[in-house]
Formats: sequence, structure tokens, C-alpha cells
Amino acid sequence: MTDEKLPVTDHLEELRRRIIYCLIAVGAGFVICYAFSKQLFYLLSYPLASQLPEGSTFIFTNITEAFFTYLKLAFFAGIFLASPVIIYQIWRFVAPGLYQHEAKYAIPFVVLSTIFFVGGSLFAYYAVFPIAFTFFIGYSTDSIRMLPSLREYLSFSFKFLIAFGIVFELPIFILFLAKMGVVTEKQLRSNRKYVILLIFIVAAILTPPDVISQVLMAVPLMILYEISIYIAKIFGRKTKATASSD
Repeated sequence: MTDEKLPVTDHLEELRRRIIYCLIAVGAGFVICYAFSKQLFYLLSYPLASQLPEGSTFIFTNITEAFFTYLKLAFFAGIFLASPVIIYQIWRFVAPGLYQHEAKYAIPFVVLSTIFFVGGSLFAYYAVFPIAFTFFIGYSTDSIRMLPSLREYLSFSFKFLIAFGIVFELPIFILFLAKMGVVTEKQLRSNRKYVILLIFIVAAILTPPDVISQVLMAVPLMILYEISIYIAKIFGRKTKATASSD
């Protein structure tokens, strides 16, 4: 970090440049994913399709619904594909405001953020989807039959995938704050009960209004928070008093 302050126009120009790079990456991801949109939808829909009663299929009730569903799927999948580039551009934007020894964490930050984001989405796909869909399908009866539409399923599933991908970034976020000296292990431990309450509130907002989905998000978040406490203990910036005691 330099002592010379850059003009606001330079910051805006840098922000514009980073946004353009992100848009190019998303655009390239969109083109690639659209070429495999049908295969991607089959993969995305498998957790629910495998549990539907025999003879049940996905439906669309609007003439253009299937076409736009594949477009949206390619766009969202393109964002996932471009996520390393997006995370890297975010880091490059904030890096000038960091000290030299802090900026060297760019590559580990990008790699770990991508791993945790993808890991959160995979957790939702393999662990949360089967349990949640089993719960919802359980309300089907002889007179009530589930006929999921393409548009609604895409919206539902991607909301889950993105939400879990974001919340799984918690350890990386805490690591960043701990390295900056913003939070400490002691603060994280003392505020645990408030954080647990906040976790359940966030889970209630990001998931459908059922207890099963909320718990499936809240429990991993609490585990990640406990992991974050140890991350802050190991990697946090030590005060003079702490360093002298060591």
C-alpha cells in the first residue's frame, strides 16, 4: 500500500476495467455452457428427477419457457465457470489498498475461495437436494401429483446452489478479517451465541419456509464458524501483548 492516494476517477476506471474482465469471463462461460445446456439441465435436475414417481416428468407451460430456461441455465453455469476469474478481479481491485506482505495472498485467496464456493454448491447438490426433495415429494398423494416446471426448478435449485456457495466462504472471509486484524479469536468466541442466532435468521431467509432446509444450511454454517475461530487463532494478526506472551 502506498502513501499516495489515487484520484476517485482512477478508482472508477480501475473498477470499470475489473467489471469488463468479469463480464468477458462470464460471456465466455455462457457460450461454453450453452453448447452443453441440455446435458447441464439433466445433471442439475437429476436429484429431483430420480425421486419423481414413475411417469412424472418436468413440464413447461409457456411456449418460450424451455428456450429461456436453457439460456438462464447457461448464464448461471457461466458464472460458476467464471468464478475464479471474478474472485481474482475482486482481489485485484482491493489489492492496491493492501500492504505488500498482504497482497502476496492473492493466489491462495483465489484458490481457496473457489474451492469453498464450489464445495458449498456440491454440498447442496449431493447432501441437501436429496433430503429436501424427499421431504417435498412426501406431500404427494393419489390426488396430488408433483409436476415441476423447468423455470421454477431452475430458480429453486440455483438459489440453493449459490446460497450454499456463498455461505461456505465464511472461513475465507474470517481468515481475511483476521489477517487484517479486524477480528480476533476472542471476539469470535464471545459473540458465538449472537452469531448462531444470526445464522438461523440467514438460513430462514435463504431457504424455503421449511425447518428441514433451514437446518441443513444452519448446521454446516455453525460448523464453519467453529472452524473459523481456529483459523483466526492460527492466522490472526497477533497483538504485542500476545506476541510477548508467546
